[in-house]
Amino acid sequence: MQNTFGTALRQWRGQRRMSQLDLGLTANVSARHISFLETGRARPSQSMAMQLCETLEVPHSARNAFLGAAGFAPAYRRRELSDDDMAHVRAAVDWTLERHDPFPAFALDKHWRVVKANASATFLLGGIGLAEGDSLLDAMMDMDLMSSALENWREVLQHMAVRLRTESAHLGGDAVLDTAVSQLTRVLGPGSHGVNGTLPAVIPARYRAGTATLSFFSTLAQFGTPEDIAVAELKIEMMFPADDATRDALLAIMQPG
Repeated sequence: MQNTFGTALRQWRGQRRMSQLDLGLTANVSARHISFLETGRARPSQSMAMQLCETLEVPHSARNAFLGAAGFAPAYRRRELSDDDMAHVRAAVDWTLERHDPFPAFALDKHWRVVKANASATFLLGGIGLAEGDSLLDAMMDMDLMSSALENWREVLQHMAVRLRTESAHLGGDAVLDTAVSQLTRVLGPGSHGVNGTLPAVIPARYRAGTATLSFFSTLAQFGTPEDIAVAELKIEMMFPADDATRDALLAIMQPG
């Protein structure tokens, strides 16, 4: 019989670039036992399979398949944010978004679909024809939209391609993210990696807003101890003004009077 668990374990170990010894030391298991698991000479207990999931940082979306390969039932669910037992999660997302106003903040799923947005983000996204439920990946693929919305669109998209590639690697490869990276790379070309002087602390995204420019950098927040698949994939992106003019403009727009 095919050793599907051993194959899955070997693939994830390779994805994380860990030797059998590295994995054994990190998971507090002998390298010999790791070898036996990969060759099918030993079968994991459920607790061992879960422990290896944690050690290898297998994303929650792939853990049920990992457990299934070991012969165990799925342990993880994908709930909707509107579900009753997600009330506290939903409240935390709402609280974070609302408290960040008058600056933009929005919650994204793993494929960059806008799950929720605060008032300022709704205003900013609306300026480029986007709203809750829309995909920022689709917007990124529209070069006419990007070049009209962002003064430094090429610089921003080069950074986004790196971020997408990193997120896909964490997931063990993701077809949607990989396709987006390929399309961005094809459009942007190799780019320039030369440095003229000292680099800034962050690269802001400069949005065109009529005759004005709104300049932002962003931070990302995620739940620290997720066990639900959707919660593990949820990211909250909070945008901060990169200059006083942007801050003053948003205060005037979002908090008039």
